[in-house]
Amino acid sequence: MTGALEGLRVLDLSGALGNYCGKMFAELGADVILVEPPGGSPLRAEPPFAGDEPGPDNGLTFGYVNTGKRGIVLDLDTPEGAAALRELAGTADLVIESDRPGLATARGLAWADLAARNPALVMTSITPFGQTGPYAAYEADDLLLEALGGFLSLAGYPGGPPVRPAGEQAVAAGNLFGAVASMIALTSAELTGRGQHVDVSVQESVVLALENAVQFYDLEGTVRGRGSGQAARAGSGVFACADGDVYILAAGIGGNRFWPNFVAWMEAEGVAETELLQGERWNERAYVASAEAKEIFNRIFGGFVAGRTKAELYAEAQRRRVPLCPVSTAADIVVSRQLGHRDYLVEHAGFGALMPGAPYRLSATPWRTTGRAPRLGEHTDAVLREIGVTA
Repeated sequence: MTGALEGLRVLDLSGALGNYCGKMFAELGADVILVEPPGGSPLRAEPPFAGDEPGPDNGLTFGYVNTGKRGIVLDLDTPEGAAALRELAGTADLVIESDRPGLATARGLAWADLAARNPALVMTSITPFGQTGPYAAYEADDLLLEALGGFLSLAGYPGGPPVRPAGEQAVAAGNLFGAVASMIALTSAELTGRGQHVDVSVQESVVLALENAVQFYDLEGTVRGRGSGQAARAGSGVFACADGDVYILAAGIGGNRFWPNFVAWMEAEGVAETELLQGERWNERAYVASAEAKEIFNRIFGGFVAGRTKAELYAEAQRRRVPLCPVSTAADIVVSRQLGHRDYLVEHAGFGALMPGAPYRLSATPWRTTGRAPRLGEHTDAVLREIGVTA
């Protein structure tokens, strides 16, 4: 089977802000050429490393976001390197870059420069704040972008400081929106023969993660705050059990239709004080949201789950039709029957370790991992020969 994007050529000049975007094209069949500066991408030096051994080919992050690409080295600050890039761009459909605004223009490698030779070319620029505005020239890392995008205002515990979510969430958002925008522009180019410059702001991508916080303020003047670790109402929340945590949502949804099932479960188990969970007051919205109701529920249910495992609680909750699920750890994900059935985790060709695959299935043109990340400059000679340039 051929890949969905086979026949497309992509030049990936980006770093962390765009490498995953390029990876998504590579693993759908596009010929993605990673263009690195002499000395290699800074991402090669970022930990963690495979086997805890630092090295340009051992970085797990670099190795993951660059699978399936060919790799070349060009010094774009030299006339020879810039000229080679222009030749390559003449054969490409998409260029992904993440340099500070103005640098491509200074090198003679802006979209207008490249499109003069290749009018159908799409260039996607993924930068912290976009190409325009008072912050356009500023540099920023993931944490700063989560903060300026507003995400940290919602992350953490009530009354406490912001807590950064795990992973590079701002970077991930910029890459994902960059890929979507690039495909839209490529579709337009195929239909019209005219490419365009796609300007992706990571800050703006993060703002989209705020859900309805902006609407709350606009419509009600309400500023949403941090609510993690504190259930909005009794009958829900995360609770520690014998081997981890479970999340329950037994009240406050579907007209409270699961609450009788939950109470019957507690009665059948002989849980102390179950009688406190009975009565019409548990159907009253104001009471369920009260501190008294939450204290009662947390005391009774928290004591019940403390001595039971995630698997035991999940199985019994399913049998009794009570919404409860285990909170999975990385170890749980590796042995997940559901993910295993769908072959979601795949082996990295370079490290032999498992890595996430694609969260979607294309029946006729499937996603597939197509090899390890390239060594530094591994394909320079071959790629330049293809365009008639001597390295």
